[in-house]
Formats: sequence, structure tokens, C-alpha cells
Amino acid sequence: MALHALPVAALALAGTAAFAQASQPAPEPMPTPSPWTFDTELRALRTWRGGNTAGPLAEALRLQPGLTAAPASSSGLELHSRARWRGLSADALLAHEHTDGGPGESTARFNELEWSCEAAGWAWNVGKKIVGWDVGQGFRPNDVVQQEQRRSLLASTPEGRPLLQAERFGADDALSLVWVNPHRLNAALEQQRRAEESALAARWYRRDGALDWHGTARLGRRTGASLGVAFAWVAGDEVELHASARRLQRHYGWALADGTGGAPVAANPWQLGTQGAASQWLLGASWTGARQISLLAEAWHDGSAPSRRQWRDWQARNTALASVGTQLGLPDGLRIATAGNLAWQTTPFDGASLQRDNLYIRLAWQPEGWQASLDGLYHPADHGRVVTAGLQWQGDRWRLNAAWRHVGGPATSVLAQLPTRTQAVLAATRSF
Repeated sequence: MALHALPVAALALAGTAAFAQASQPAPEPMPTPSPWTFDTELRALRTWRGGNTAGPLAEALRLQPGLTAAPASSSGLELHSRARWRGLSADALLAHEHTDGGPGESTARFNELEWSCEAAGWAWNVGKKIVGWDVGQGFRPNDVVQQEQRRSLLASTPEGRPLLQAERFGADDALSLVWVNPHRLNAALEQQRRAEESALAARWYRRDGALDWHGTARLGRRTGASLGVAFAWVAGDEVELHASARRLQRHYGWALADGTGGAPVAANPWQLGTQGAASQWLLGASWTGARQISLLAEAWHDGSAPSRRQWRDWQARNTALASVGTQLGLPDGLRIATAGNLAWQTTPFDGASLQRDNLYIRLAWQPEGWQASLDGLYHPADHGRVVTAGLQWQGDRWRLNAAWRHVGGPATSVLAQLPTRTQAVLAATRSF
């Protein structure tokens, strides 16, 4: 080809390419993401509860059968829905539980109902929201907003807290400021206990390579100030280490009213009130193998739990009340009063930790679609223990769960005297 023909050929090729491009249909525009999302789950479950033949509640029911409800099995149905439209999101729960031989109980609540936006370089949230902080699994000292109960037998979405939150995010750090329960700022004392207390909280987070740092602060309307620090370090491909600590100016705890001895009294002598300073800390490590096997070990101290002396006083009162109940010719009125006092002895079981020092270990295996776990909680103070086993299968739409828990230990241990000795649950969940 002659050199003067090259421009003509180039123009011809360009024209052919342009014609071919023009003859093809125009690409369809990308669909605009919908501002509305919605999903829901329906869960049916059956729970078996085995009552304990030891402990204060068992003794109370021996003295006065029918005095209070004993642990009973139940069946339940739960509808859990989540929706989001622009900056508004909601997480709702409708549930019904029917206890064997007893009435049914229905629940309707929003776990979350909050509005979010961005303004002045901050992300804002207002409403009811789940805000869970800290690095631990079995216990979380720095979970100062949500204060979620850990180690439940069957996982479920916790109920969030009313709050106002502002967050600022950087490349490797973040700052969160929260006012939780603002509506209870001037509420009475009985409406400001534990997670219901009006408080200001802050968390600072920074990532430094494989190391994550957390710092927290809280100022409660009744409990005063607390400061905490935590870290999580990915030490290698298989090993992770974490730790958390917090110092509290005051804390809520159960205490036996002054002057209460071993005789029956007319009102519950156990009172939940503001107590002095306390410390909480946790040390933990996890290992994950190549065959989807993982091992978690944690040790923690919860200074807000009853002390050994308090549990000794509790046990001494149990013994004294039981002795009154075994007297021959006991008048009916005194027998009923003694049974009621023994039932009140279960009051301090309501707490995040029953003993101050705890050891926890969890072994899990996660082949494709399955998860099996076995864990144990141990109290060095009195050798009480809890053993839990779980199994889950996850499909496209269905999820099946089975779990079993047993508490035990020496007869004088706190765990061995809980009202429920054994629990088991089967659940089937369908997502839509």
C-alpha cells in the first residue's frame, strides 16, 4: 500500500467502528438502589427446663407448694422484622410464649427504632439503638451503654437503649459520644438502675496495624464516673489476644438489709442499690485452626458481683430459714412466711456475674453450613460450673438450632442452688 493511502484507510476503519458502535443498542442505565429494605424471620422454639431439687426455691416449694411458679417448660413463636427507609430504621419483635400448665405471655417491642443522618462532619443517631462496645465474649467490662447479658442459651437480638449518639470517623480512628436514657435524667432512683440509668458515655478507637485500641468513659446520674481501656491484637494467622479493664466510682449491687438475721421478715431484705467503688477486668485469647476449629479462653473479675462474705451470709440465712421450716408443730402462718423468705433468697441471682472471679472456655467447629460448640464457666471461689453445648445448621432460608445447658458443682456452690438445673432448646427459623 502506498503511503498516501494510509490516511484514507484510517478514516475508513474509524467510520466502520463508529457505525458498528452506533448500530448496537444503548446500554441500559444502572438501576437506582431502592431507599427501602425489609426482611423478616419467623422462629418457632421449644424450651425444656428442669427444676432444681436443691437451693432456696426448692426448699420454699417443699414448705409451701404453689407458693411461686417453679421452672417450667414452654413453647414459643417469634416474628422478627427489620426495615430501613432512607435514614429511618426499625427492628421489631412480636413474640408469644406459652408455659406448660400455665397462661401464655405475649410481647411486642422495638429492639431498635432510630433515625440517622450526617451533619457537620459527624454521623448522628437518635432513638432506640443497640450500641455494644468492648472486646470480650463471655464478659464485657466496657459495655457501658447496652450492658447486654452475655452467654445466653439461644442467640437473639437484644433490646436497644434510648439514646442520642454522635460519631466521627477517621482513616484509622473513631470517636463516639452517647447520651443514653436522656428521658430518665431526673427520674426516681428505682428507674435508674443498671442499664436504665441516664448517663453520658464516650469511646475512642484507634487501629495500629494488627492492634486495636479502645478507651471508654462514662458519667452516670447515680453511679458517677468510670474509665476503661481495652485492646485486641491479632498476633498471627491463628492467634488473637484481647484484654479489657474498667474502674467504677460506684456501682449497683444486691445487699442484705442491715440487721437481717436468720429469722423470717415481713419484706424482701435484699435491696438493689448504689454501692462503692469497684474494678472489672478481663483477659482472653482465641485460636483458630485451618479446619474451622476455634478455641476461646477468658478469665475475668467483676467487682460488682457479690463478695465471698456476702455469699457466706446468704448461705447462713438459707440454713437458718430451712431449720425454722423443719420445726415440729410450726404454725401455718410462720411456715408460709418462712417459705416466702426462702423464695426471696433467689433475688441476688439477678446479676451479670454471680461470683467475682470467673474462668470461661469455649470450643467451636464450623464446617460449611454447620456450627457446633461446647463451653464451660467455672467459679474458683466455690467450684460451681455451667456446661453448655450447641449445634446450628444454616441453609438458604432455614436455620435450625439445638442447645443444652447444665449447672452444677458442690452442694454449697451458688450455681448448684439456682432454680433451674438443666435447660434445653430446639428452634427452627425461616427467613423471608
